[in-house]
Amino acid sequence: MANTFSQIYIQVVFAVKGRQNLIKKEFKDEVYKYITGITRKKNQKLLAINGMPDHVHVFLGMNADMHLSILVKEIKANSSRFINEKRFLKGKFSWQEGFGAFSYSHSHIDRVVKYIINQEKHHQKKTFRQEYLELLAKFEIDYNPKYLFEFYDELYAAPTELK
Repeated sequence: MANTFSQIYIQVVFAVKGRQNLIKKEFKDEVYKYITGITRKKNQKLLAINGMPDHVHVFLGMNADMHLSILVKEIKANSSRFINEKRFLKGKFSWQEGFGAFSYSHSHIDRVVKYIINQEKHHQKKTFRQEYLELLAKFEIDYNPKYLFEFYDELYAAPTELK
C-alpha cells in the first residue's frame, strides 16, 4: 500500500494439540527454519523463534497489509503438513486451535528476542501454564479459561480446565 508506514511487533504463542511434548530436539531446527520461510514468503520479518516440546514462540515485525490471524493460520497449517510429510513422528501432528498474540514497542525488541531465545532456561523455573497466564495478566487480556490451551495435569496426564 502506497503511503502506508507501520512498525508492528507481535509475539505469537501457540501450542501442540493436547500440549503434548512432540517437538523433538532432533527436528525442531528444521521446523523453525520452515516457519521462518513461511513468514518471509509472506513478507514479514521474523525476529526470533524458539520454544519447548509443547509450544512455540514466534516474534514478528509485521507489515500493515497482513492479517495476523491469516499469517498464524498459514504458519500452523503449513508447518503441520511439513512435520507430517517428513514423518518426524509416528502419529499425526497438529497444532492446537487458537494462539496468543502480544504486541511490543520498538524499545522492547532486544528484551523479547532474548526471552524467546532463552526458552529452555526460562522453563526450568516456570511452566508453560504459568508463563501463558502471566502474559495474559501482564497485557490485561480478559479470557474465559474454557477457551485457553488444553493444559494437562502432571499427576494424571489428563486434560484439565484452568480454575
